[in-house]
Amino acid sequence: MQGKKNYQEKLFTNFQLSDRVPADNIYRKLKETLDLHFLYAATSKYYGKDGQKSIDPIVFFKLLLVGYLENQPSDRRIINISSMRLDILYFIGYDIDEELPWHSTLSRTRQLYDEDVFKELFKQVLKQCIDKGMLTGKRQAIDSVLVKANASMDSVTDILEDAMVFTGQLKDGVPDENEQDEQFPDKPEMKPQKRNNANRASTTDPDSKMSVKPGKVMKLNYLGQLSVDTSSYIITSIGAFHANKKDCQCLDAVLEQVGHNLKEYGLTVEEIVADANYSSSSALESLISRGITGYIPNTGTYKQERDGFVYDEENDRYQCSQGNTLKFIGYKNHHGTSKTYMSKRSDCKDCPVRAKCLGKSSYKTLTNSLTRPLFDEMHRRMNGDYGKQMMTIRKSTVEPVIGNLIEYLGMRKVNTIGIKLANKCMIMAGIAYNLKKMIKYGEKELWDAILNLLEPKVTLDPVVIKANGPQFTTKLTCL
Repeated sequence: MQGKKNYQEKLFTNFQLSDRVPADNIYRKLKETLDLHFLYAATSKYYGKDGQKSIDPIVFFKLLLVGYLENQPSDRRIINISSMRLDILYFIGYDIDEELPWHSTLSRTRQLYDEDVFKELFKQVLKQCIDKGMLTGKRQAIDSVLVKANASMDSVTDILEDAMVFTGQLKDGVPDENEQDEQFPDKPEMKPQKRNNANRASTTDPDSKMSVKPGKVMKLNYLGQLSVDTSSYIITSIGAFHANKKDCQCLDAVLEQVGHNLKEYGLTVEEIVADANYSSSSALESLISRGITGYIPNTGTYKQERDGFVYDEENDRYQCSQGNTLKFIGYKNHHGTSKTYMSKRSDCKDCPVRAKCLGKSSYKTLTNSLTRPLFDEMHRRMNGDYGKQMMTIRKSTVEPVIGNLIEYLGMRKVNTIGIKLANKCMIMAGIAYNLKKMIKYGEKELWDAILNLLEPKVTLDPVVIKANGPQFTTKLTCL
């Protein structure tokens, strides 16, 4: 018999929100495992004793987490989604008939709290992961990603041109641009300057910088730097940097933050794995000063032996393919940061490869950085079997984490203005990622324990067990 549902809204009903949220729901599990009561003490200094009550700090951070877990970091979208979801209402502690905060409250509160509050929340979640035994902290994989800023390229203007116009307007009697064109009609046109961050900036978000990926269109971005524990894929550090910075310039700050986050819980970083963008003399010196072994491929400019030249370490000189010697003649630059080697004019005068080797010069010079031994040691380390294995581990560890953050956890673009707020957004995305890993870790451990109890007697065909989301393939046995 065909059924037909007739709906009539009840005036009174007996309803309990907790009964409608399944036991395996992620928000129910987060509500049971995530303790945020420390936020009351951490945020008390931002409020006075009088006036209207603000949003509960715990509710504020839970709503931000909802935005990243749902891949909808927009404040408006967070409130709209939360108002229609029973599990989210249960997570933030609101009943179905309670009015949620305005979306502008999230924006104002995000600006009110300092970065230290967000970093403390990140460390508390990291501590829970450490307490579960999810990471060792011994080896960290580091990488970066460009995150689109909340500004358009149309907002980029020439800084020098605006400054000159403003200065001209302050001087009395100086004609403006149109008057100057009338007085000097034959004035040669100025060549357009190359667009770069030195002479141009966004009027919407001055902290954002122009950058571009190979084969992509130039945009205003921030540079996200993160480190991932290779034993568990847990993010141990994440933050925003200016997009015009090189990765090697950010490495020391990343190492400082990772060490600070882990040292408090008795963990020490021993190895760092990164790509060639992090290779520089200052980066390698920073690793040595911290007692960390790095696995960072040298850049393409490095060559163990120059083409046709072999270095004689004992006599500190180079020898070319024709048997001539390039002797050390002194240090280059005012600070003595490099050594220069030069051949004799008489040796190169009748050399058969003179045209190819020297060009228009009459002698050959080579320059070596004083930190070259560091690159030599790194080259030997990376050519070993263990070094090659580290590169494989890096690709399979930190790159999937970055892809997860960009595609599923709202880090494709920041919806705020300024690098401080961008840093808060990236920290919250890292927190959301670690929480998902922590919840799934408990599920996997439970199934591993169940499977270990099975005694192998009669093996059946492989089957797939669905464990509330992830799938584990195994061979069951009859008891």
